[in-house]
This record gives sequence, C-alpha cells and structure tokens, in this order.
Amino acid sequence: MKIDYLCPKCKGHLRIGDQIILTVKKKSWSGGLILMHPELGNYKFDNHSSFKFEEGENFDFYCPICSAKLTSKSHENLCMIMMRDENNQTYEVLFSRVKGEQNTYCIIGESADAYGNEIEKYMDHINFHYWG
Repeated sequence: MKIDYLCPKCKGHLRIGDQIILTVKKKSWSGGLILMHPELGNYKFDNHSSFKFEEGENFDFYCPICSAKLTSKSHENLCMIMMRDENNQTYEVLFSRVKGEQNTYCIIGESADAYGNEIEKYMDHINFHYWG
C-alpha cells in the first residue's frame, strides 16, 4: 500500500522510503531534521545524536521544503501534515508536538481514527466523529 505524506502549505512530499522527514526546533536550539516512522501509531523516530529531547518538552515542526510551521489550528500542542492513500484520498494527520505524548489523529471530513496513549486529551478540540 502506497501512502504519501505532504506539507499542507506547499504540498511537497515529506516521505522518502520508510521515513517522514520534518524539521524540528525548540526555543533554546536552532533545530535539525527528524525522521519519523510513517505508520500511524508508531512513535519511533531518528535524529542526530546531539539532539536532546526531554519528556514534556514542546517542539515546533516545520516543512523541510517551504519552512511552513506545521502547528494545527485545532490545538497549539498538535501538528498537522497531509496523508494521501493509494486511492488518492487525502487525510489530515494531527500528532502531538509534546515529547512523550503519543497522540495521532487521522481525519477525513468529519470522521477520524485515533492512535496513542492519551487520545482523549485533544478530542474536544478536534471537530470529528471518532471511528474507533
């Protein structure tokens, strides 16, 4: 099954092989690239060994192509990218930008699926009907 991930602003492709590539920054750090697993609900990621991620810390995610900030309008602790499936159906994918929170929402229209350990945390901020 071929799944693509796209920047919501420039529509640039964010997936190369088995990784989603994003730029990540925080207040005290100029940033770098992070490689995220493309499977929804899989929270494995790779980064340069010099990057330090503390539990509960917020990070800003950006498109590595156009530098658009990927913070969701639904909630300041969520990021948004687009996902396109093999049928050319497009979904919004929201995920937490807080280290340690494993919350992901895949939304199409007014329906969605949710993944993670605290999915209820942001459900009141997202306008959808939960499939799960």
